[in-house]
Amino acid sequence: MVDVTAILCTYNRCQSLARALESVAAQILPESVEWEVLVVDNNSSDQTREVVQDFSRRYPGRFRYLFESKQGLSHARNAGIRAARGEIVAFVDDDVTVEQRWLQNLTAALHYDEWAGAGGRILPQWPCAPPSWLPEKEWYGMAPLVMFDLGLEGGRLTDAPFGANMAFNRRMFEKHGMFRTDLGPGSNKKLHTNDDTEFGRRLLEAGEQLRYEPSAVVYHEVPQKRLQRGHFLTWWFDKGRADIQETSGVTDSKWIVAGIPLFLLRKLAVATLRWMVTVDPARRFSRKLAVWLIGGMMVESHRQSREVGHKREKLKCV
Repeated sequence: MVDVTAILCTYNRCQSLARALESVAAQILPESVEWEVLVVDNNSSDQTREVVQDFSRRYPGRFRYLFESKQGLSHARNAGIRAARGEIVAFVDDDVTVEQRWLQNLTAALHYDEWAGAGGRILPQWPCAPPSWLPEKEWYGMAPLVMFDLGLEGGRLTDAPFGANMAFNRRMFEKHGMFRTDLGPGSNKKLHTNDDTEFGRRLLEAGEQLRYEPSAVVYHEVPQKRLQRGHFLTWWFDKGRADIQETSGVTDSKWIVAGIPLFLLRKLAVATLRWMVTVDPARRFSRKLAVWLIGGMMVESHRQSREVGHKREKLKCV
């Protein structure tokens, strides 16, 4: 019987994948805990299969390979859950390295009924000095770099953990469903956010308890190309769209303009004013991100409203 399955989904990153697997292979867990690593290959065209086969030979019985042909990170994660043998399922990315006690620290509390899931710290590996405009002091503002750091004190989570460092009791997927495949990298809508955090929020809204475990540490590479203002702006715009899509955000309120709820227009005005009057570079850029977030919410609200309108017109013609 397997106690813990660590799922690592990957797509065309065989070099960083090898580094990630080396760190996962070095995990230290109690001898009483049976664990495995399941690598889900989501249509890679590089040497991903060969890399995993090499680890399977070097660590017999520890690593397994699974191919998932349906493109999209959520499809890969769901395939991994279905194939997992563990009662606890942990998730990690293919461009990170983990500390030696990461898996033990992340999952230890989940062997008891109090906790449905857990999330750990995700810290950056900088390629250079961070730019002055980067809002480093705002952990959520750093989300486009996949940073998650709530400090050194563990306890109850009120925010959903990030997919690069999270774990859940497997029964949570049986009870609350799987990851939504219309959100996240590779989805049909091409939105790159919310597939992981939507599941965490789903559990929290259902009254499940999630734990923050600061001793479960993952180090995430920060590619130079992500240290661009454009990357942050695009990410937050897509985040706004995904937030509306996540909640099927077309409102029945009569206070709408072109399908956009009036409260979003008010929020945009306030956010824009705050952005324009801020001088500090990091804070000013953070407030600009808020404007782009609201802009994404407005665009998606308008799109969904038009979609609903088209459907109603079609029904009238039937």
